[in-house]
Amino acid sequence: MKKFLKILGLLILLTVLTIGGIFIYNWRDRHPNYRIDLTIKNPMPGPLRAGFAKRPITPTIIDTWNDANGDNKYNEDDGDTYNDNNNNGKFDAFWIAGMSNAKPAQGVHDDVWSRVMVLDDGKSRIAMVSLDAIGFLHGDVVDIRKRIPKELGIDYTLIASTHTHESNDLIGIWGKNPLNSGVDPKMMEYVKTQTVAAISDAVKNMRPAKLVFAEDLSEKDSVLIKDTRKPIVKATGIHLMQVLDADTDETLGTLINWANHPETLWSQNLLISSDFPHYVREAIEKGIYSQNELKEKGLGGVALYFSGAIGGLMAPHPSISIKDPYTGEPYATPSFEKAKALGNQLALYSLEALRKRGDTLTNSSIALRAKTIMPPLDNITFKIASGIGLIKMGMPEYFKTRTEVGAIRVGPALFLSIPGEIYPEIIYGGVEAPEGREYDIPPVETPPVQEFIKDKYKFYLGLSNDEIGYIIPKSEWDTKEPYLYLDERDTYGEENSLGPETGPIIYNALLEVINDLE
Repeated sequence: MKKFLKILGLLILLTVLTIGGIFIYNWRDRHPNYRIDLTIKNPMPGPLRAGFAKRPITPTIIDTWNDANGDNKYNEDDGDTYNDNNNNGKFDAFWIAGMSNAKPAQGVHDDVWSRVMVLDDGKSRIAMVSLDAIGFLHGDVVDIRKRIPKELGIDYTLIASTHTHESNDLIGIWGKNPLNSGVDPKMMEYVKTQTVAAISDAVKNMRPAKLVFAEDLSEKDSVLIKDTRKPIVKATGIHLMQVLDADTDETLGTLINWANHPETLWSQNLLISSDFPHYVREAIEKGIYSQNELKEKGLGGVALYFSGAIGGLMAPHPSISIKDPYTGEPYATPSFEKAKALGNQLALYSLEALRKRGDTLTNSSIALRAKTIMPPLDNITFKIASGIGLIKMGMPEYFKTRTEVGAIRVGPALFLSIPGEIYPEIIYGGVEAPEGREYDIPPVETPPVQEFIKDKYKFYLGLSNDEIGYIIPKSEWDTKEPYLYLDERDTYGEENSLGPETGPIIYNALLEVINDLE
């Protein structure tokens, strides 16, 4: 009996040590000692040069599947089967990210992209990348930075995700089930390789440049957004930068910055897509068509879409209708028609704003402040998911993760780099301390970030250089009864946040990089 107990004890100890070893290995810092503390200040404006490029990061769908019960989820227990089209004896699935697990793509509706702008003032050169992905973790951003050839002369690279809920999983939590990663390693490698190639292409495409800034702050875009969590603070406003060839006035590219979840297609779609950013970019580049008739001429060049302050939660929810800007037909049910109506409406507002031509400049300097921060990882689900290797977060310090904030000034504009989905009240104002909150404190993230930015044009680039989830005001944090505003049900957001200290930490870090540029 004693021998049996000894053996049992050793087996239990061995199991605990094995599991512990796996967790420690997966929690490891994948970029030891990586830290960015970068300041660029050039007091002498110089002639600007810019280059644009795009490369597809679309998966090739080979194996399809048969949905036995029509629930749009792959489950063999339901009788679902796959079509082994390459005859390798396994299901080569690309799992669509967002909403839920177990959604293998059945095909491609439109390409997803890595789109790049490189900007140079004669002394400094930065690259700004927009990825059609639900998110891209900081460690993967660092991987790309380390691969960029030094001869390209890039001083700083910003990589932001559009947050489309219709592309393949690049984070890990949307696989076959909650215990299996949805990331295909070969696909991740392809994304990184294509992004580096796109940056190289953009450098080769550089031309003397003229920048045109514009914005639409009329709030007419509010009908395209539903805020699904109180307090109701919609992140309205479209922010634009058109880049022209200084010699020919031809458009090299356009940056569009707006805040709304790219999830128009909602939970039942099984086709790879960039959602409404696809239609925005197509319309900006090629024009807006209605019933095969050109209604608005496009600008040409390469369009980049950046998501803004989409926490809160900004969404083209199925409960709101989006009208086609020309036919007036309303679309509420999730569909590509709804995504197109939304994209065309946003493009129409953008083109109208650009026609008014705001500030224009050919000479400017680039100023930049970027810094690493280490917010605590309090979310138990994230800890476990990272420990079992589902998401490759890594913890360079004890239960702290590495992320980054930054600010870039070009002429009259400031581009603020935010590493997740920030609640708009932190940016624009309106943080509350409602009844039912978990912490009996007044609002912490005040005054709002925008009050510290003196620049005329403000670009809020969400999901930049990381996806740390929701950035929630601490006085609005709530995980247990009584619920916020004494509502009957709990709120959504906290389960996809690092923790309650994230809001104050990101808020203060953003203020620091803004002030450091003054």
